[in-house]
Amino acid sequence: MELFADYHTHTRHSHGKGTVLDNVARAAQIGLEEIAITDHGPRHMLGIGIRSLAVLDKTRSEIEAAAAVYPHVKVKLGVEANVTSIRGDIDVAPEYIEKLDLLLVGLHLMVKPEQWLDGLNRAAAHFLRGLTPGLKRKARLLNTEALVNAVNRHPIQIVTHPGHRFDIDTRALARACAARGAAFEINTSHQHMTVSLIKTAANEGVKFAISSDAHQPSRVGDFAYGVWLAGQAGLTPEMIVNAR
Repeated sequence: MELFADYHTHTRHSHGKGTVLDNVARAAQIGLEEIAITDHGPRHMLGIGIRSLAVLDKTRSEIEAAAAVYPHVKVKLGVEANVTSIRGDIDVAPEYIEKLDLLLVGLHLMVKPEQWLDGLNRAAAHFLRGLTPGLKRKARLLNTEALVNAVNRHPIQIVTHPGHRFDIDTRALARACAARGAAFEINTSHQHMTVSLIKTAANEGVKFAISSDAHQPSRVGDFAYGVWLAGQAGLTPEMIVNAR
């Protein structure tokens, strides 16, 4: 199995350590054919997300400059959007979605919600889930509902680190992703994914993306753990969007 692209990397525009050029240079060094720059959406608080969607225009310019230096690497503009409501709202406006080459979405902590009551409801269920089985079930239900709604409402290509920190119904989310053509990420930064979960998702017909989620250039293309998991789960290259 050969992985030719890393579709989930971050830069200093959110809380990564390197520049766009640094990430592209690393991709070129290790022989990747494609890389996506996918900084966190702007509703990610405490300086984790981009300052505003206008940053994406600057990133596009930096991508064009990097592509001129490394013309054999295809560089895509993306964003790792945040789900901001149970209804599946995300923090990227439609006019900016049209400018993107790749739209990723995931559940994260410290995200400004669309409505504070909605956010409080989700946060309370999440942080108090260990107190009772009922709260645990509620958190799982709300997390799954938010992601499924986002997948159904937006042209999402990859759902990032599903199940990391936020418990989800893997089968339900994978079914929604399969129906909409969104890939299920095997993330090598957050090693929460298991062979069992991958098999459960694969049984729903979903495709996968193995990603580094690199926050520093040296981790771009770090796929080893994801490739091992994929092999243990019996995935073939045809089931992985960035493999051959």
